[in-house]
Amino acid sequence: MPVSNKIFFILVLSAFFIGAFFNSGCKVSYKFQDVSIPDSIKTVRVQQITENRGGYVNPQLSPQLTDKLRQKIVNQTRLTQVNNENAHYDISGAISEYTVSTSAISGQQSATNRLTVGVRITLRDQLNNTSKDFNISRSFEFSATLTLPQAEAALKDEMIRNLVDEIFNNIFSQW
Repeated sequence: MPVSNKIFFILVLSAFFIGAFFNSGCKVSYKFQDVSIPDSIKTVRVQQITENRGGYVNPQLSPQLTDKLRQKIVNQTRLTQVNNENAHYDISGAISEYTVSTSAISGQQSATNRLTVGVRITLRDQLNNTSKDFNISRSFEFSATLTLPQAEAALKDEMIRNLVDEIFNNIFSQW
């Protein structure tokens, strides 16, 4: 190996070890893909997201939304899912809105409808005795030629994915 390559290799290796040394003592937060969780938080409980009590109710939305949120948290954080009241983070919520409206008219007829789904989430940090509430609302367009059950079947995966992503980001991202 030529001398210049050896020097370069030594410099790169030194920079790596210096960086590792300075970063090893930091105990700020756990970060992964924009996820920020204090080191002290180890467990999470995601309670069943409850149904909307007024207007139209989609009985499949609540259990599917809860299940996907639990999966995302377990798969994308280091937190352990528990089912007791002693969880460090306790997440609860309710579907607060589930409405259909006309979003576009062509001639004298509705051309596009909009399904709006809202969820109210409460995050309790039981170690620090704090609570954070936030609302998520997403709209999904569908052809007016579809019935609501047909539109729900077609939009189900997109609705769940978008709502879960939004809830997850509100809980674990610091932006």
